[in-house]
Amino acid sequence: MTLLDCTGARISGCWSLRSDRSNLPRCVLFCSGSGEDSLDRLLPPAGAPRRKSTTSLSKSEPPLLRTGTRTIYTAGRPPWYDEHGTQSKEAFVIGLCGGSASGKTTVANKIIEALDVPWVVLLSMDSFYKVLSPEEQTLAASNDYNFDHPGAFDFELLVATLRKLKQGKSVKIPVYDFTTHRRHKDWKNVYGASVIIFEGIMSFADKELLQLLDMKIFVDTDSDIRLVRRLRRDITERGRDIEGVIKQYNKFVKPAFEQYIEPTMRLADIVVPRGGGNMVAIDLIVQHVHSQLEELSVRYADMALLASAQQTQPLPQTLSVLESTPQVRGLHTIIRNKDTSRDEFIFYSKRLMRLLIEHALTFLPSQTCVVQTPQGHEYEGRSYNGKGITGVSVLRAGETMEPALRAVCKDVRIGKILIQTNLDSGEPELHYLRLPKDISEDHVILMDSTVSTGAAAMMAVRVLLDHEVQEDKIVLVSLLMAELGVHSVAYAFPKVKIITTAVDKSLDDFLHVIPGIGDFGDRYFGTDGTDGWSDEDQEQPSY
Repeated sequence: MTLLDCTGARISGCWSLRSDRSNLPRCVLFCSGSGEDSLDRLLPPAGAPRRKSTTSLSKSEPPLLRTGTRTIYTAGRPPWYDEHGTQSKEAFVIGLCGGSASGKTTVANKIIEALDVPWVVLLSMDSFYKVLSPEEQTLAASNDYNFDHPGAFDFELLVATLRKLKQGKSVKIPVYDFTTHRRHKDWKNVYGASVIIFEGIMSFADKELLQLLDMKIFVDTDSDIRLVRRLRRDITERGRDIEGVIKQYNKFVKPAFEQYIEPTMRLADIVVPRGGGNMVAIDLIVQHVHSQLEELSVRYADMALLASAQQTQPLPQTLSVLESTPQVRGLHTIIRNKDTSRDEFIFYSKRLMRLLIEHALTFLPSQTCVVQTPQGHEYEGRSYNGKGITGVSVLRAGETMEPALRAVCKDVRIGKILIQTNLDSGEPELHYLRLPKDISEDHVILMDSTVSTGAAAMMAVRVLLDHEVQEDKIVLVSLLMAELGVHSVAYAFPKVKIITTAVDKSLDDFLHVIPGIGDFGDRYFGTDGTDGWSDEDQEQPSY
């Protein structure tokens, strides 16, 4: 094992640390110097106002980390799924352990910034404190409840949540209020990512939890520094008085560290003294994570392999193409014509959308229904046999289909998904999501104007499945699709119904549908493609 200072120079008197992972570097990284936290800097100034409440996950907190050079999304989706519609690889999970106020969150943020990975989830163990009984609430109010004991955490929920995140699924995270010691009623939705950083004082205290960690890091900070930091945090951020903080520290925090936390240092792959100030440690961690991600990486940008494997097959039975009547062909003639004005393009596109939505509704379940006519006679008809209908548009062009759905479905609920292509990787990425509550019980009309390779449509379907929408209750509706897109979606999700007005044979080198319709969003909204928006599988900005 090697001991390094902050300049990377070798230090004599190296000592060893047992590691249970032979494929990870076993080292302790040490950084000396004048970076020690002083009491004057860490303690709040006299008369400083106290915050009334701080939660572990604020509802208003954006899911991103802003640095001096860029913005890193911390609640994203894995960028791709394989041709079967399943996640191609599990996320890489980094576990950060250490005493209270040791700098775990600072280390996590430094790692996120240095990783240069677009999709990262930062999961705090503080969100998983157990719900306290009335008696425990009374003890907590008088600083007599031990929050630093393993029994204070809901490990069952924590393990289940982290396992789902590692698999790329969406989860709901409790929002814990440190002032009232209660969970908020509304939990926060979080999605899987390429890298998950999990931090907490008991990160290594559970065997099942340890098995989910691909890399284990222990942040080792001097006890005096941790006490000073805890005083500052609890007084200024959690509205507590100094006597109560010191009482809790001496009675619970310090003994718990010595009994439960410090012994788990032996389980760590890397020990980082002084936390976020140790950039040598950060660099080493980042290098290893990059190497692991490269080993796990699978490229899916080349859709030609999937095309050659499936385009020789007949179109799937789950596809329904609107009958090509003279009216439908006439509408296509107008909107495909490059010389059609924007006003006419919008008008005739809306007519075609209305026909398409009406056709799509015929695939929703129905049942026999008998009613009385005004003349007093019975009429045997049909009625919708389901709980509700939700429309979900893939922004931006899919949003143009919402008026047609609203016109024929009274009180329909609407959700929105924004998926854009990463210019560096060529892979689709989820950037925005707003879905109605209880969408899992509805039939969902998923709307996009055009589908070429099917990449964005597949991700949109996968997101719906993550929200427990049943696959056979999803209807993908698009004005125009390429054969490749049809095959891709049908192969990955054989129970999803695919409805369109036309299927074109091929794609060009830029993945545009041929003969196609052009960039639907640009033609509909009157933009020229330079405003940062474009339709599925065309060039899009990387956020």
